[in-house]
Order: sequence, then C-alpha cells, then structure tokens
Amino acid sequence: MDLKKLVTELKLRGFSEKTIEAYTFHNKQFLTFINKTPESVSEDDVKAYLGHLIADKKLKPASVNLALCSLRFYFKKIIENDIFTKIEAPKSETKIPTVLSKDEIQKMIQATKNIKHRLLLKLLYSSGLRISEAVSIKIDDLEINEKMGIIKSGKGRKDRHIILSDEFLKDLPRYLKKRAKKGKDNPYLFNIRDNCISSKMGQKVVKQAAEKAEIGKRVFPHALRSSFATHLLENGTDIRVIQELLGHSNLATTQRYTKVSREQLKKVKSPLD
Repeated sequence: MDLKKLVTELKLRGFSEKTIEAYTFHNKQFLTFINKTPESVSEDDVKAYLGHLIADKKLKPASVNLALCSLRFYFKKIIENDIFTKIEAPKSETKIPTVLSKDEIQKMIQATKNIKHRLLLKLLYSSGLRISEAVSIKIDDLEINEKMGIIKSGKGRKDRHIILSDEFLKDLPRYLKKRAKKGKDNPYLFNIRDNCISSKMGQKVVKQAAEKAEIGKRVFPHALRSSFATHLLENGTDIRVIQELLGHSNLATTQRYTKVSREQLKKVKSPLD
C-alpha cells in the first residue's frame, strides 16, 4: 500500500518524525485489517477496527485515540472522505501522575556516578523537560548567565523558555571541560558520536538511577516532569507560570498536577479534629 502522500503532507505540516511514524503505522495496520482500498472504506470499517483494538488487542484508550487520529487525518486530508462525524473517541483514563518526593529524587541523583547521566537527571527534574526535549537540547540553547534556556520546536512545534537550576549549573562546567578533552565538536549537550543520546537511552538512565536508589515504585522520565510541576505548585508558584514552563497549550493539562499535591492535602484539617 502506498502512503507516500500521507508522509509528504505530514512533513509539509511540520509533524515530528515520531508522529509521522505513528500515523503511517496505524494506517497500514487498518488497511491490512479491513483488506480494502482506501477509497472504499466506510464508517463501519473504522468502527470495526477500533472495536478490534479495544476488545481483541486490549489497547488502552490513549493508544486507540492515537490510532483514530491517524486514520482521521489520512482519510480527511488525503482521501478527502470524512467518515468520522459519528465516530467518538473512547473515554480517556483519568490517572494521577506519578510524583516522587524531593528526597527520592535526591537519592536518584546521588546514586548516579556518571556525570553525564547525573546532569540529565538534574535537567529533567529541575527544568521539567520531556525526555525527548532533554536529550536533544544543545549547548547553545543554554543561557547560563541568565539561568535560562530555550526548547526549540518542542511538542506542537513551539519554542519556550525554561529555567536552569543552580545545582544543574554547578555541575555543567566540569562536564563540559571533560567533554572538551575528548576533542569532538558536537552541538548537543548529551552527545554520543555525532548526535545526541536517544530518548530510549535517557529512559534507561532514569530507570537505572531509580533501581540504584532503591525507589519502591515504577519510575520513568515523565515522573520527574510531574514532580517538577507538583513541587512548584506546593511552593506556591502560580499554575499559569507552571503551564508556561511545561509548554502546555491547555491549562487543564497542567491542572492535573493539582490532584497530586500530597503536601497540600496534608495541610487540610479533618472536620473530626
């Protein structure tokens, strides 16, 4: 099956490589499942496929919604057949984000001896970055004197400013000096050969740090971002400022963190007392 037009349109609209890969994959899967030409696809075919993903594949609502978005884009924009007017996305799960305590995060940092990996942990937590943003940040994106940085073409292809912590900046000169001795001129902060380390490698760094620190919960990079938002909220930072630092388009996304501020909940006095 030929999905070249889909790939071209996604590239023209500035979609990320990850999104292009996902949209292509889901449309291939769908067309294989129904065994029809794109022009002959019906609303019932889409519903049958979504039902297959939910009932047979046991996919979570977020994964099914991604598949639906992929199909909707292809058939509306490329095939010009809008068969989605009566198709509703499955209701998303409402999950409380995983949040680590400040003590747990410090244990992870202290347990990590590799300076590059320790710096990555500090950046993820202290600046609230997505793992893809952290691993691909460049040295020139850091305004060290201003204690600020910039994320270029983040999620939604938007640039945004970030804060840099004193703890992160304290380790940075020693790390850069160590890098310079190797003599390779690489623009990425977290370099490997001629590129930056992968998001998968970044995830591995976080997982290993949590294991070394003996954190008794599942830890992944986004937990550090959630912790950044929650701890700022607990310190009294305005939620709209947090929204800006996280790069959320919708305030409702940031407000998820108001539900996980355990320290604020602890301050509430029970009416029985």
